[in-house]
Amino acid sequence: MKKLEIIVRNLALYLFLFLTVPPFAILILLLSLFDRRGVLTHEIGRFWLRAILFLTGVKLEVRGLEYLKRDEAYIFAANHQSQFDIPVLAVALPYQIRWLAKKSLFQIPFFGWALRAIGYIPVDRKNPRRGYESLLKAAEKIKKGLSVVIFPEGTRSPDGRLLPFKTGGFVLAIKSGRPVVAIAICGTRKIMPKGKLYVRPGLVRLLIFPPIPTRGLNLQEKASLAQLVRLRIEEGLRAGCQR
Repeated sequence: MKKLEIIVRNLALYLFLFLTVPPFAILILLLSLFDRRGVLTHEIGRFWLRAILFLTGVKLEVRGLEYLKRDEAYIFAANHQSQFDIPVLAVALPYQIRWLAKKSLFQIPFFGWALRAIGYIPVDRKNPRRGYESLLKAAEKIKKGLSVVIFPEGTRSPDGRLLPFKTGGFVLAIKSGRPVVAIAICGTRKIMPKGKLYVRPGLVRLLIFPPIPTRGLNLQEKASLAQLVRLRIEEGLRAGCQR
């Protein structure tokens, strides 16, 4: 029965993607002409991602939201184990979030057009100068009251253990002056491991830590900031994202 459920859910997922990506993208493109800040288009994106979690049987358990202020903008920094980290965070965090995404994703018809219309920021990983320019653009968005999610590891972990942290996202935090929020994610690797295209239903836990102030920090302190975030995420992973 379990195997049959997985097969049915995956068929439903890919049929849903095939049928909804073009019309949702067109809707977002049209709304973006009037919704300059991307507030409504972001909520449409969240609704679409929530439907994906429902179809795949992924349930969320979130702890720590009480540490956050609803009217504040944050830099959310999370560990990265799976493609499903993105829908999980987008649905779990009730904030206007913008993402730093690989430049290649913006070249995908319909999907990439929608990413750009919502206000997501392309990052050229092969060009450090352009990558730094992307961080500056993100900093401007954060100053306007939008939040950003970063994955400091830079790529998905194949075995769930934390990879070395890159410090670019912490430059963004210091330049914007916004607090950094460490988030430990547990369970997404079992749902969709790196390199796999099938999805398994299951429970994902998120453990959100108290915000770390960055106002007054200088760029020489980015490594210390990254280390503090790493220690918190490691603590959360050791606890299974539970308190």
